[in-house]
Amino acid sequence: MKAFHIHPDITQAETLPSSFYRSKEVYEELIDRVFAKTWQFVGDTGLVSLNQQINPFTFLEFGLEEPMMLTNDNGSISCISNVCTHRGNILCHDPCKMRQITCAYHGRRFDLQGGFQHMPEFKEAKDFPRKGDNLHRFPLKQWGPWLFTALEDSLDFQLVLDVMQRKVGFLPLNDFKEDKSRNKDYLVNTHWALYCDNYLEGFHIPFVHDSLNAVLDYKKYETQLYPYCNLQVGHAAGGEHVFDLPKDHEDYGQKISAYYFWIFPNMMFNFYPWGCSINIVKPISLNRTKVSFITYVLDESKLDTGAGAALDKVEREDEFVVEGVFKGMSSRVYQTGRFSPKMEQGVHQFQGLLAQFLNS
Repeated sequence: MKAFHIHPDITQAETLPSSFYRSKEVYEELIDRVFAKTWQFVGDTGLVSLNQQINPFTFLEFGLEEPMMLTNDNGSISCISNVCTHRGNILCHDPCKMRQITCAYHGRRFDLQGGFQHMPEFKEAKDFPRKGDNLHRFPLKQWGPWLFTALEDSLDFQLVLDVMQRKVGFLPLNDFKEDKSRNKDYLVNTHWALYCDNYLEGFHIPFVHDSLNAVLDYKKYETQLYPYCNLQVGHAAGGEHVFDLPKDHEDYGQKISAYYFWIFPNMMFNFYPWGCSINIVKPISLNRTKVSFITYVLDESKLDTGAGAALDKVEREDEFVVEGVFKGMSSRVYQTGRFSPKMEQGVHQFQGLLAQFLNS
């Protein structure tokens, strides 16, 4: 596979070439070299709010598909492998409540933190149990009510959580409640990275999103870059539907209607005065992407106002654009473009990280 390079100086840099988005080999390498090295959103603590509760899930469905499960052992939440260390059987298929985890194939038993407990008919086995007979434990991070995990702890995810905490930690995060009636999945005919490219710039807002542009002050739109994440700040065009920022907040005195956090490679946390819309971009194939919108409400009285209104309309407008861009990537005459130094800093950062991870 050819190496990709994004010039670190955005004023000189060219975008990733169109071949990047058309190559099945590159797509598969992105799964192995990017998603296998980064963190993913799991859900909230309500998945295992009770003692002895177990909740199985798949890390990156359609891609890596690693079987995992959350467990609650006397209030301690763990993320462990959902694969038996004897013959690889899936241990838990549905959410349940139990004191131990017992494999239904040959009866191997584990505690709720993955420690090996018992195995029938193994008295004659030498040097048993080994360390590898315990269930693998995956790293787990919690911020507010939300949980994140990774296959390996190679990327310092705390840096990301610290950025979000600094900006929106004044909000009572543990009071945010999921509203499943507002959750929605979108299937988009595009490469997953093109969907992220589009999210990472406000450049297109006046041209694509008339309703959103009406409530945002485009001239004040800004992008702030941090390690493995960035923040787009949406300033309100008027004085309504804005955050009530505390006096010690670094943005105090500004009329901010939205904080748009992007976390490498595929997570978006969009905070509005009413709550948070979490968007998870999931690669299905080279030309197919699933985008899950997960809604957490803090103040119902502020729903559907300001920058946080008409999210479905904004999503449909984005879909039309990114599907058109993906079709354009098949052009024989288009190869690469340039970045707007003012408006596409987030895209430049994202593409630089993709090239860095692919080349490492």
